[in-house]
Amino acid sequence: MYAIIRAGGKQAKVSSGDVIDIERVKSDDEKLTFSPLLVVDDDGTAVSDKTVLSKATVTAKVLGESAGPKIDIFKYKNKSGYRRRQGHRQKYTRIEITGIKVPAGSKKKATPKKAEKAAAEEE
Repeated sequence: MYAIIRAGGKQAKVSSGDVIDIERVKSDDEKLTFSPLLVVDDDGTAVSDKTVLSKATVTAKVLGESAGPKIDIFKYKNKSGYRRRQGHRQKYTRIEITGIKVPAGSKKKATPKKAEKAAAEEE
C-alpha cells in the first residue's frame, strides 16, 4: 500500500517504513499526520474520493533536521563593477512513515475499467 502526500508544496509517494526529507516543519511533536491525496492498495485499487480521503491519515515520526546542499548565487555585470554574491542552504526535516490508515468499508470492489474487463473475460 502506498499513498501520495503533500508536504511543503511538494508531493511525495510514500509507503510504510519509508524515510524521506520534506521541507522544514517547525513542530515540537515527535509525530506528524498528513492527509493523503491518493491511496493505492496492494491489489492496485486506488482510493481518490475526497470524502474518504478526508478521514484517511498518514502518520510519520520525526527523525531530525538536516540541511541541503549549498547553492551559490553570483550576479555579475560586465564593465560596471557590479558583483553580488549570495548563498542559500535549504533546511529539511527527515521523517519516517509509520502507517497509512484508510477507514474500513471505503474500498471499492473494482474501478469501471476493471469491471468491464472482468465482464468481458467471463463471456
